[in-house]
Amino acid sequence: MAEIMYREGLNRALLEEMRRDELVFIMGEGIAARGGSYKVTEGLLAEFGPGRVVDTPLAEATFTGAAVGAALVGTRPVVELLFVDFAPMTMDMVVNQAAKYSFMSGGQGTVPMVLRTQGGAGNGLAGQHSQSLEALFYHIPGLKVVMPSSPYDACGLMKSAIRDEGPVIFIEHKLLYMTKGEVPDEEFVVPLGKADVKRKGEDITLITYSYMTLKCLEAAELLAGEGVSVEVVDLRTLTPLDKETILQSIVKTGRGIVVHEAVKRGGVGGDIASMIMEEAYDDLDGPVARICGKNTTIPYNKNLEKVCVPTVEEIVEGILEMV
Repeated sequence: MAEIMYREGLNRALLEEMRRDELVFIMGEGIAARGGSYKVTEGLLAEFGPGRVVDTPLAEATFTGAAVGAALVGTRPVVELLFVDFAPMTMDMVVNQAAKYSFMSGGQGTVPMVLRTQGGAGNGLAGQHSQSLEALFYHIPGLKVVMPSSPYDACGLMKSAIRDEGPVIFIEHKLLYMTKGEVPDEEFVVPLGKADVKRKGEDITLITYSYMTLKCLEAAELLAGEGVSVEVVDLRTLTPLDKETILQSIVKTGRGIVVHEAVKRGGVGGDIASMIMEEAYDDLDGPVARICGKNTTIPYNKNLEKVCVPTVEEIVEGILEMV
């Protein structure tokens, strides 16, 4: 087992899949010689050349549309959007074309592409570069949505995403790129649609994903010293959603809180909380709670930015109120 950074896990997945399948290629702004703004694609140009590591113009709608077309004719493009905030410019290609093509062609065609991007607050990049927009994609039938929290999951899930026969939205939090974790030396994949219990507990379940997983684990560790046993379920993929793991944990603990950075209104957490109330009501000791981002645009000021997204202290307080 080697300890590597999150961005290195992504790089390794791209490298291994491009070596495994010559139909895999990557495209995006500044991803070739520059290696991407977060160095995820560093070194790939030297091995695979400009035919498979394609620098694009600053035109997200155009090159995403090109990727959809390339996937339709049998290749496996991996498209990088510098910020998830730019994803709305691609919505016609992703939502109206890629997500629906298999269904509307009666299964005669597929769109095996990955749209990878980064989101979330934390670097003082203000309202147009700090959003969490996963709920936009979560709502659309035909799209898979992946949001890993560790180098291991980032590597294994990226490989599964590239091999999938449908369009996958792969969102990486900007504060995770430099985090480290152990990853096996041998090749491996992490299946889509399978959550991971990152910490076992008996008193309450935290259901979370992406960067908030780290905050939930920190909160759980703090409360362990006070005799509160917290289970942390990292969803890893939002669609397919692993309802079985969520419900098994809720049945065990009887209490649940969904934690995510995106704003509470219309967020993924509301859907998950409703699912738990519908399918495990008799096993609950109380209503499912949500700890989410404030319903506001993320400000540039870093101190104001911090209070717009859930903190470890808020998570601890929410747990204590419930237990």
